[in-house]
Amino acid sequence: MSQASQTPTPIEIKLLPELFQLLQPHLKALDTFLVAQIDSFEAEIRGYVEYCMDTSGKRIRPALIFFSGWQGDTAVDEKLVKLAAVIETIHLATLVHDDIMDEADIRRNRPTVAKAYGSTTAVLLGDALFSHAVYLATQFPTSEVSEKVAIAMRNVCTGEILQTMQRGDPNIDLPTYYRVIDLKTAELFRIACFLGARLANRSDAYVEAAGSFGRHLGIAYQIYDDLTDLIGTEDKIGKTLGTDIATGKATLPLILMRDRLSENDANRLRDALAGKENANISYWLEQLDQLGIFEEVRQAVFNEIRCAREQIEAFLPREDAKLLHTISELLWNQVETLGSVQSTR
Repeated sequence: MSQASQTPTPIEIKLLPELFQLLQPHLKALDTFLVAQIDSFEAEIRGYVEYCMDTSGKRIRPALIFFSGWQGDTAVDEKLVKLAAVIETIHLATLVHDDIMDEADIRRNRPTVAKAYGSTTAVLLGDALFSHAVYLATQFPTSEVSEKVAIAMRNVCTGEILQTMQRGDPNIDLPTYYRVIDLKTAELFRIACFLGARLANRSDAYVEAAGSFGRHLGIAYQIYDDLTDLIGTEDKIGKTLGTDIATGKATLPLILMRDRLSENDANRLRDALAGKENANISYWLEQLDQLGIFEEVRQAVFNEIRCAREQIEAFLPREDAKLLHTISELLWNQVETLGSVQSTR
């Protein structure tokens, strides 16, 4: 049993299999909507767009939208489906751009867009996806959706710019790291929950609480994702591992390790992040384990999940809040599973 399951709660939380079953009609509607969007693009690039519109992703952000504005087990709200398509399209665009900057070859167990079609095409394709997301956001009866989506996109891009400017800087501090992930990852989680609740006509108090829940969950998810860059196997994680050190991206585990290493090793890690020497991934994994960094980073994820749950605690008798609480269990379990992977090394 997970630590999350052992934590007392005033409600009965749904089991994860039940959670996935509840989502099926909504995710099916989303996939149908996304596939239909391919024909909105010019004929010459539809094949590229179709490659991006992969339906094998985790769909975490859409799930947050559907649960934040939950209408019932069989009620598929077209507004929420369209919003989920907006947020997922933005997310797909960021993945296309991320893989270029990370020089990653694998995404979801297949070649990245940049690997398959080249970086130049990938950049422009990501831009086309961003543009289409903005177009879809204008289709809502309230201008709040397009306003919030536009601001979220700007924040996401700001986070990516800051991270790009900091690549190769081996002295990034923790406040800077958290600022970047708040912008580039947590913002989409936040806006997914905020607008999902808003479009379902929830109270202002719940809308704000749901948004705060999403923000903390997004921070937790990014820390977890940064940890998977160093722990796991490519066939299980589904992406190229070890890219953060190789591309000079200072993440939480690397920052914590840098500040605990001996002066000589700390300088070696700085040189690796700065691109002055090849990254010896196996050596740094060993140091990560010996210094207890792995467990410290896991606890940082758990703490953010706890903070997320605190935001919606007052609303827990409601089904939507219970479903958000349950989806946080999914991430908690993933982090615990990552711990079992580490213990076998």
